[in-house]
Amino acid sequence: MRITEARTGQSVVLGVSGRIDVSSSAIFQAEIEKWLSSYVVQNLVIEMSQVEYISSAGIRVLLSAQKKIGEKRMLIIKNPSPFCKQVFDVTGADIFLKIEY
Repeated sequence: MRITEARTGQSVVLGVSGRIDVSSSAIFQAEIEKWLSSYVVQNLVIEMSQVEYISSAGIRVLLSAQKKIGEKRMLIIKNPSPFCKQVFDVTGADIFLKIEY
C-alpha cells in the first residue's frame, strides 16, 4: 500500500494505492488519525481509484474514522475502484460512508 497526501485549503486528499489488508491497515489508520487530530482539516478525502483490494480490516479503519470525524467535518471516499465498490456494497459500508464516484 502507498499513500500520497495533498493539502488544499482546509481539505486533505489521501491518495491510496495497492492493498489495504490486515498487514497494512495499521499504517492506513495511523495516517488517517494523523489528519483527524488536526483541527485545521475540515474535509478528509480518501481517493481510492488505485486500491486493488480492501479487507474487513480496511473497512473497519474507514468506519472508525467516520465515527471519529464528527458532525462538523467530512470524510469522503472518492472514486473507489470496482473491487472497493463491490466490497462497500456487499458489507453495507456504503450506507455509513460518504462515497463520491
